[in-house]
Amino acid sequence: MNRSTFFAGAAALALTAGMARAETVTVFGPWLSNDQEDVEAVLDGFTEATGFDYAYVGSDSFEQQIRIDAEAGSAPNIAIFPQPGLAANMAEAGFLTPLPDGTADWVKENYAAGQSWVDLGTYAGPDGKDSLYGFFYKVDVKSLVWYVPENFEDAGYEVPETMEELKALTQQIVDDGGTPWCIGLGSGGATGWPATDWVEDLMLRTQPPEVYDEWVSNDMPFNDPKVVQAIEEFGWFANNDDFVAGGRGAVATTDFRDSPKGLFAVPPQCYMHHQASFIPSFFPEDTVMGEDADFFYFPAYEGKDLGTPVLGAGTLWAITNDSEGAEALIEYLKTPEAHEIWMARQGFLTPHLGVDTSVFADPALKKMNDILLDASTFRFDASDLMPGAVGAGSFWTGMVDYVGGKDAQQVADEIQSSWDGLK
Repeated sequence: MNRSTFFAGAAALALTAGMARAETVTVFGPWLSNDQEDVEAVLDGFTEATGFDYAYVGSDSFEQQIRIDAEAGSAPNIAIFPQPGLAANMAEAGFLTPLPDGTADWVKENYAAGQSWVDLGTYAGPDGKDSLYGFFYKVDVKSLVWYVPENFEDAGYEVPETMEELKALTQQIVDDGGTPWCIGLGSGGATGWPATDWVEDLMLRTQPPEVYDEWVSNDMPFNDPKVVQAIEEFGWFANNDDFVAGGRGAVATTDFRDSPKGLFAVPPQCYMHHQASFIPSFFPEDTVMGEDADFFYFPAYEGKDLGTPVLGAGTLWAITNDSEGAEALIEYLKTPEAHEIWMARQGFLTPHLGVDTSVFADPALKKMNDILLDASTFRFDASDLMPGAVGAGSFWTGMVDYVGGKDAQQVADEIQSSWDGLK
């Protein structure tokens, strides 16, 4: 599909009624400050392309307020959800309108791992029928391993391209007298959450995505052998004194913000760190990405034939008060322009296959986006989709218990018991 085709829907809307529109499209989302300026730049592009004006309101209490507004009958035309759980609940309650016909087919064709994005945005409506309600726009990537290129170069190490190579490199670093990994689970009341990202990434590298989905929904219990295997895969890295800076005893007590500092020590206290795209915020001041620090894709097993799965998160746009302008905005989000405007600014990744990635202002973001565009499967952070008492409770504490010496099966049994207690 060429770029002119992408613009056809928005252009046709503009020509039909002229560039001056009576309707102002109301948009409510979680973005404030710099992010608000960025999304408003995109919405300015929408106005220019279609003639519809807009009014954007951001709030750090979005999750609570959107439900209140919907129940009061005062919902905006478009709501921007930070994760799918709340959107699914509101779709079931009848507060969302299915996206226009053909949107699912468009996403399958024009997004990398397109079926994954359709699955993540499809929920049961009030009649129990599944429809596509969410259009994902602005994505984060978690399947990353950070390292210092100079350290690799000095030691003669190559970036691994498979999980088999990553494990071999881990052992090689030990054989050479070094420590491969910095891992820290400390995060105050949220201690343990970094380990959930490890387990989620490893679930996607040991099981098909359908099994991951069954785990997230608890259709497959948390203590299933497939999940226990993924926990033990994490343990292969974290529960070996030789593999982790400070030994396994330091994993639970090291703050996740301090954990990557070992990469920059002289000599290195560790060579690799698994963490999401935000972690450079905690690197030493004046660190130059691509020179002083870099990253690579947390690789898949070559021998398991599960493609190139990517774990992450993202925001989805949904229609909460249907109108011509609301549908025009969803149509506009299909255009490369709607993505490229934010790409050229800051902090934006997209699975849109039609964008010009040369417009990225930050080379590191372009490299992350290439990982996203190469994905065969994308799955949302599992703990964010589980009930809070599990995903932000027993899963966190269970991982702390695991690195503290508890057996993986026992930990999984206890997490499943906590889930059973919610039913």
